[in-house]
Amino acid sequence: MLDTKDFSFFENQNSFDFKGFLIKVASYWKWFVASLILTFFIAYQVNIRKEKIYGMEASIVVKDENNPFFTSNTSLVFNWGGTSDKVQTIMNMLKSRTHNEYVVDRLNYYIDYLRLGKYNYQDAYGEVPFYVEIDESKGQLANIPIKIHFLNATEFELSVSSEDTTVKNYIYETNEVEPVSLQSNEIKKRYRIGDKIELPYFNGVILLNPKGGKNFSEDFYIRFKSFDATVSHFKSINVETDTKAPSIIRIALQGTNKSRLVDYLNATVEVLKKRQLDSKNQFANNTISFIDSTLIAMEGELKKTEDELKDFRKDKNILELEAGGVKLSEKLSTLDLEKDAVTRKIAYYNSLRNYLVSSTDFSKLPAPTVAGIDDPNVIGNVSKLIQLSAERSEMAYAVKNKKMFDEFDKEMEAYKKVLLENINSAKQALQYDLALINQKIGSAESEIKQMPQDKQELLKITRKYDLKDNIFNTFMQKRSEADIVKAANVSDIAFIDTAKDVGGGLLGPKTSVNYILALLFGIFVPLLIVFALTLLDNTIHNSDDIEKLTKIPIIGVVGKKNTENNLSVFEKPKSPLAESFRAIRSSLQYMYKKQKADGTKILMLTSSVGGEGKTFCSINMATVFALSEKKTVIVGLDLRKPRIFGDFNIENNIGAVNYLIGQKTLNEVIQATHIPYLDVITSGPIPPNPSELILGESMKEMIEELKEQYDFIVLDTPPVGLVADALELATYCDAILYVTRQNFTKKGMLSIVNEKHKRGELHNISIVLNGFENRAKYGYGYGYGYGYGYGYGAYGSGYLEEEKPKSRFDKLKSKFGKK
Repeated sequence: MLDTKDFSFFENQNSFDFKGFLIKVASYWKWFVASLILTFFIAYQVNIRKEKIYGMEASIVVKDENNPFFTSNTSLVFNWGGTSDKVQTIMNMLKSRTHNEYVVDRLNYYIDYLRLGKYNYQDAYGEVPFYVEIDESKGQLANIPIKIHFLNATEFELSVSSEDTTVKNYIYETNEVEPVSLQSNEIKKRYRIGDKIELPYFNGVILLNPKGGKNFSEDFYIRFKSFDATVSHFKSINVETDTKAPSIIRIALQGTNKSRLVDYLNATVEVLKKRQLDSKNQFANNTISFIDSTLIAMEGELKKTEDELKDFRKDKNILELEAGGVKLSEKLSTLDLEKDAVTRKIAYYNSLRNYLVSSTDFSKLPAPTVAGIDDPNVIGNVSKLIQLSAERSEMAYAVKNKKMFDEFDKEMEAYKKVLLENINSAKQALQYDLALINQKIGSAESEIKQMPQDKQELLKITRKYDLKDNIFNTFMQKRSEADIVKAANVSDIAFIDTAKDVGGGLLGPKTSVNYILALLFGIFVPLLIVFALTLLDNTIHNSDDIEKLTKIPIIGVVGKKNTENNLSVFEKPKSPLAESFRAIRSSLQYMYKKQKADGTKILMLTSSVGGEGKTFCSINMATVFALSEKKTVIVGLDLRKPRIFGDFNIENNIGAVNYLIGQKTLNEVIQATHIPYLDVITSGPIPPNPSELILGESMKEMIEELKEQYDFIVLDTPPVGLVADALELATYCDAILYVTRQNFTKKGMLSIVNEKHKRGELHNISIVLNGFENRAKYGYGYGYGYGYGYGYGAYGSGYLEEEKPKSRFDKLKSKFGKK
């Protein structure tokens, strides 16, 4: 068992009453019970109202899928920069606004399908027997549920209930919000499945969903949400790499509907794969587009040259004209093709240079191989620029960090500078090659001029035709290569595990956690309150508090009053409360013997302030003296606030004041009571000068006269902490009882009596702790045993009521009877 002595160290170190704190905790057990009931009730209500939260996940792998048709001459593959760069790019894309816009738009996730639960609307996605196709160019009611009540499998009733007639509509095509007015707060319309619905708040068609079941008896709701808000919600998707395999990405999403989560996770990967493959085919698409536009132009020129050749050959001996010029024609055709290849490279470099200088978006650049350029430095740098340009476009919606954009711009600028240097060096070499080819062509053309005019004309037309035909065939070959490369490309992203509902996946609510929190709050909140009350409480609680604050001895501890009036000892003489007063009487008798006091004993009772039970103790101390057949008188000297008369059913018309001012004799102010051997002198009328009366000679005379008639004189005086009257009376007394009250008397009040005792103003003083209730339930609840103080009681603390010997009071009571 916990011993409060173990905490004595803490009590000595600070003013916090740890023992009192423990007692308060025990006494306020009802607070703890009520607090626990309340917190557990709140936890229960929270648990039953919270929707269940599920978690679904999928995993993908990112790898380098090399094109089997890739060669140095077909470098049309988009380079993502290696697997590690791919992983980071893909993670950014999955969380980007643009990517999630594609997915939300594809799944129409801005439309909620709901059912009305017990406490709130619940997501019924995948369970409703219908789906909605809306006209995105027209308005749809914003954020207010539209009720769908099926009359049968083909008919339904559509209704809207709103507090206001002015509502808002979403127009998803332009992503705008427009105000709209309803005719009334509640609207109902009947339609058939497949009917085109055109209302101010809804425009679309409701169709049956074969995968949604056949539950037509339940009411469902549709609700249109903000497109941007929906996208922002799904941007919170959790994307992370596997610590052991960095090329593996795990994607997780939480929500209240597992079907919705599964569809979104799978759709986000499918959209990502398509976008990644489209980016990977960027070179091929750009090249095909460029070649197609070139072939259209060249096809017309080739047809024109072919017609020109046909016209020239009419009515001419072609065999004779072609004789002797075949070798020269082949030589010129070869030189023309070489010149065209060099010219196309120079033209590409000039176009690329202008593009680099004047543009910031490089995603539309065609592959250098379209112009026959196979320089790996040029191909690699162009590919890297396209990659960075695509990444920057993605990040424009997902990243708001200007520093990251600056880093991208610096990296792109570095590649541009390197590419411009590559262009300058390559063009110089090409210009030199072009000069050599032109020189050879000039030499061959000089030989042609020596031929007949018809042969020269035929060679000119044939040369032009062959050049265009060869160029056309070359472009057709590159077009085929680009198609093959594009068809052979596969995405670098592949599923490891698709998202799937296999049961489970429940994440919350954590009902057990809520109940644990309820337990903690239910205990600690009242504990903190009790701690605060203890910390702020500056009243006396037990005899230990008194012993710490003063060296004045404690003569006794008195329990709480157990009767309606103050005559507790007389009303219940066998009660523990009566025994505590008898214990104080015994202690006083021991004190008188020690002082060798003879004759009449004068006892004064005082306190710090009113309400501490000074009068109650005066009456009962006088009663125990009287019950021991000692003539006793109580003198009410609290002249400002008279109290001693009502309990004895006597009047306060005359009293001590009348004697002190000389109006009455002592015998005239003494009043007998129904308690044998006990008389009372009440205070009498309230005088204007009580202090002067007590200081006068008449007070001394009254005390002397009383000594001649009584064995014990009990003086009920004013509180010493408020007035000085009690100090003046202390000189007449053999003993003084200073009354304190549990949970009432302030600890600071004892400093007053300490000071007066130290100066000798209060002598032979002892302290009585009144109104004591031991919440720890030691003994009978009155402190040590019966609360005897020094323990000199008549019977001791070990007797039970029925075991005590019969007292003289029992004899007197049987003789005089109880009034």
